[in-house]
Amino acid sequence: MTEQHPITPPPELVQQWEEDWHHSKVKHIELEPYIAAQAAQWGADQELEACLGEVSFLNGQSLADRVRTARRRKPPSLKEQALLALSHLVKGADDTMDTTEAAEYIRRALEQLND
Repeated sequence: MTEQHPITPPPELVQQWEEDWHHSKVKHIELEPYIAAQAAQWGADQELEACLGEVSFLNGQSLADRVRTARRRKPPSLKEQALLALSHLVKGADDTMDTTEAAEYIRRALEQLND
């Protein structure tokens, strides 16, 4: 077995991305570009964490945490996604989000609410 380059995602992770793509309800992107984007993000995350390891060793964890927060912002919450989706539906959907995707965000957000 040949040794894998350290920046190459493990095959199990690539397989998981493929399964995630197949199970996703919105397939506005083809499989190969989706895998490539996931791999690029994974590689960037690996590099960022390696750099932050050095920064935290030299300058303390606080700086590393601030840099991580600035460079890897959290995705919008389900509530924020649902509100944006609803806004797009109300405005007549301007082709930035299809109706199925918008409805899915709203459905998931509503399912999380208590009755």
